[in-house]
Amino acid sequence: MRISRKMEHVHYALELGQSRQQGLSDIKLVHNCLPETSTDHIALTTEIGDLIMSSPILINAMTGGAQETESINRELAIMAREKGMAMAVGSQMSALKNSEVASSYQVVRRENPKGVVFANLGSEATVDQAVRAIEMIEANALQIHLNVMQELIMPEGDRSFVGMLKRIEAIVRQVEVPVIVKEVGFGILKDNAKQLQEIGVRVLDVGGSGGTNFAAIENARRPAAIEWLNDWGTPTSISLLEALSIYPRGSVIASGGITNALEAAKALALGASAVGMAGAFLKVLREQGTQSLHRFADELHQGLILIMTALGAPTIRDLGQCPVVIMGETAEWCRTRGIDLTSYADKTNRSK
Repeated sequence: MRISRKMEHVHYALELGQSRQQGLSDIKLVHNCLPETSTDHIALTTEIGDLIMSSPILINAMTGGAQETESINRELAIMAREKGMAMAVGSQMSALKNSEVASSYQVVRRENPKGVVFANLGSEATVDQAVRAIEMIEANALQIHLNVMQELIMPEGDRSFVGMLKRIEAIVRQVEVPVIVKEVGFGILKDNAKQLQEIGVRVLDVGGSGGTNFAAIENARRPAAIEWLNDWGTPTSISLLEALSIYPRGSVIASGGITNALEAAKALALGASAVGMAGAFLKVLREQGTQSLHRFADELHQGLILIMTALGAPTIRDLGQCPVVIMGETAEWCRTRGIDLTSYADKTNRSK
């Protein structure tokens, strides 16, 4: 059942695509006509918590747990190795319950023995399961994904979420690698960010809406769809600003519907230290093949270098200090929620 579900998720993710309504069109980069830098001076290295990453682009959690998903993870891992990207695997719970599918995750470490690799489990996981998932792929960090609405719509999904915070706290305190709490496309807002910060979580991946829509995917799998829940969640731009009102810079990953260098640069300029992408990579791999996937990664890096040069930002940290103007629905939401946006537009007031 779980293996079938894994491939159904891949199928529907490709069929339904991404709405790209992630809110980043509300973010306007402020042009710098005197950047005083060169493309030769740009460094894409970034830090997330204690992790040093060669690229701010993260291949975010997608899949694993079936024979066909092993080939997907192999190709993504090769790209991660060749392009210096960190990579997260999909939920490993299937491999913890059925060791026969562990290879579909372990292939990532086999293909990228020196790279930055993230393990992945849901909030139902125990400390023992977290340790086993980390050991399975010799992970540098562990993602704990939050997917309440997906589970509720999923015909065979969980219906109780009691004890989530306590389980996450136990994992944070007892595993030996950094723990990243990640939403799967519905967003992490400041109220929950504060709760996670209080139990010791140091890194968030906001996983806002606008990318792969797991509400729509699960509705496609249901005999009777609950389509009025397909728009559930908060766009990535808003989720990022909400999270950054609680978490310091260097602690937040932006993901959810980001598909090109300009969108990535906007998220990084807002204050994210890395950008997670999943659906865009999967689409290129499955529809155009491996060579196109590698070209796409190169285009992302080259596009970031171009934009950072134009803005006079030689590092990712410098990019996070560039002024941006926040407009539209994103600005209105933040004003309503009491999130101050004035410092974003004035470079002299942005904290280092």
